[in-house]
Amino acid sequence: MHVHELTKPASPIPTALVKETIDGRPFYYPNFKKVLAGEQTLDDVMGSSTLQSFIVSFLFRFVYRNLDEKQYYFLGSEIGLHIDKRNNLAGDLALFERSTLTIKKINVHYADVPPKAVVEVDTNIDYSEEGAFDYVHLKTQKLLDFGVQRVIWIFTISRKVIVAEPGKDWLTKDWNQDIELLDAKFFNIGKYLAEEGIELE
Repeated sequence: MHVHELTKPASPIPTALVKETIDGRPFYYPNFKKVLAGEQTLDDVMGSSTLQSFIVSFLFRFVYRNLDEKQYYFLGSEIGLHIDKRNNLAGDLALFERSTLTIKKINVHYADVPPKAVVEVDTNIDYSEEGAFDYVHLKTQKLLDFGVQRVIWIFTISRKVIVAEPGKDWLTKDWNQDIELLDAKFFNIGKYLAEEGIELE
């Protein structure tokens, strides 16, 4: 075997498999290696569970019923946030003040101004890569540094909620507690699921 065969570079991973980039480092969709091996398609690894989608749907109804649409835009569908050339993030729900995300800023590109708040439901990244377990902390801090005033993570497996604000200790709460989204408006994931008759194992 020749030396050059041992040092042959690996094929680049398609950008479609990159969910987000933090400090120039790619974070991939779950099971991206199975896509590379031809065992799954990109659509197979990008989707959300019914529970994740149910919670996101609840949050959208909550913001439309409780927050001022004349003050905020409520954007989702993995809204892209372009912080700089090394940082491109996505969010399940981003609440922008209209004074920040002006009409001229609404276009075919990622948003380049910070939302006031971002809510994430689970991570949807591949954890087989080295250092991936730092993802939640890296992304949260990057959002706060960008100017986001409130970052909320909802985790469906542990049924916990992380709330992070700049200059404050991050809080971890049970999802059966009331969580402030913005403007003294509180939601309760556990209570809502119980009211809908959803029983989790």
